[in-house]
Amino acid sequence: MNHQIVLKAYPEGVPEPSHFATAQADVPEPGEGEFLSRTLYISLDPYVRGVITGKHMYEERVTPGDVIIGRTVSQVVSSKHPGFAAGDIVVNENGWQEFGVSNGKGVRKLDPRIAPVSTAVGILGMPGLTAYAGMTFLAKPKPGETVVVSAAAGPVGSMVGQIAKIHGCRVVGIAGSDEKCQMVTDHLGFDACINYKTEDLREALVEACPDRIDIYFDNVAGDTLTAVMTRLALGARIILCGMITQYNITGAPPPGPNLGPIVGARASMLGLVVYDYNDRWDEFASQAAEWFAAGKLKYKEDIAEGLAVAPEAFCRLMRGENFGKALVHVADPS
Repeated sequence: MNHQIVLKAYPEGVPEPSHFATAQADVPEPGEGEFLSRTLYISLDPYVRGVITGKHMYEERVTPGDVIIGRTVSQVVSSKHPGFAAGDIVVNENGWQEFGVSNGKGVRKLDPRIAPVSTAVGILGMPGLTAYAGMTFLAKPKPGETVVVSAAAGPVGSMVGQIAKIHGCRVVGIAGSDEKCQMVTDHLGFDACINYKTEDLREALVEACPDRIDIYFDNVAGDTLTAVMTRLALGARIILCGMITQYNITGAPPPGPNLGPIVGARASMLGLVVYDYNDRWDEFASQAAEWFAAGKLKYKEDIAEGLAVAPEAFCRLMRGENFGKALVHVADPS
């Protein structure tokens, strides 16, 4: 049987495990031009909350009874597709279930010799490409500039900071616990990290960014964005990537920040949608693999064991309690 996690009811606010249910179905059979794969790792990502809410611009809404969507690392079990063979390790979108069928569109093959396969949905996957695209093509960091990134302990934020360090920048992270801040500075090599839950963010930014902020990579929006705008340097760039503070809001969004400081700083504010950079996968993969091999990229994973715990692990993510890239380990490769 194919064990699955489905949506039971639409959540109001932060999701709870009770909003999900287990289900099972027959293992599907691949048709011509398709392959069957077994899920090894499920990537837990905040955008899934937007899909459940119906606010995601690229994915159809998940309705009660539907399998929860999600990117996965999988192993091909059987194939009627000329480009994939049994045993291949791939990144695909099986969602929260043990087995899935794919026609190969958007699927990437992995070489397990380059890095642990779980990183293919973390720093070497979509979160990594998001950080790479935002910093390389939008922010364009220069040596000596000050970069601030929110949700710095997460897969996108951690990659942003490390890319900024590679470019010779001073990097300040913002995270939600002392433990996360210590990991950001000691493990990832950021110059400083602010715990926004225990420190006055505006005062801390003055101390941590005496020369003001040249680049702000925003993963959260809300009050954090407002606070950062008070410390912008002339010609600053703001990359709008995520809105974690709003993903659990089902009603009208909260009022936006005062954009006056953007004008005063002659700053640029740019929206980042990673799908615009799908044609850059090969470029990113080559560069990221080089950085990884050279020891310039480090990562932290928060791995839950077993498909059944996916709802609780996802809810922990949406409460900000994960520590590193959130994953569910479903099976080992054969």
